[in-house]
Amino acid sequence: MTPPAEAPIDQVSPKTAAALRAAMARLFNGRPQRTDGRLTKENLYKEAQVSRATMNRAHAILAEWDAHIAAYGKATAGEAKRDATIADLKKRLATKTQECTLLENKLKAAHTAIAALFHDNQALRQQLDKDASATVTPLRHRGPRQRH
Repeated sequence: MTPPAEAPIDQVSPKTAAALRAAMARLFNGRPQRTDGRLTKENLYKEAQVSRATMNRAHAILAEWDAHIAAYGKATAGEAKRDATIADLKKRLATKTQECTLLENKLKAAHTAIAALFHDNQALRQQLDKDASATVTPLRHRGPRQRH
């Protein structure tokens, strides 16, 4: 049986630990003051205004950082919102693309039907012209009918 792992202990001053925790909170909340806000350890030590070596001695804080990143990913609140917006826009685009494809197919079908009707109309007009040129016997007009 292995003994339980000991909780990591920070080997930094309380002031440094407080600066790192404040920097971590700002980064997680998407409100950086000194960096671009990406959730990287480089931004953590820069945001806290400590050296990388000093940050590396803050074992408990780094364990919290790693746990948060493992649970929530490296996306900041703004990035997560942006990603959700992009996903929504992609979904809406796919829906509109399907609608356009359906309408395009209906338009092609209507085009085919109109072309067939036009062809039939032309054939009927030609038949009518051919029949009109045949000999027509006029009917004699008898005048108004009288009623008895």
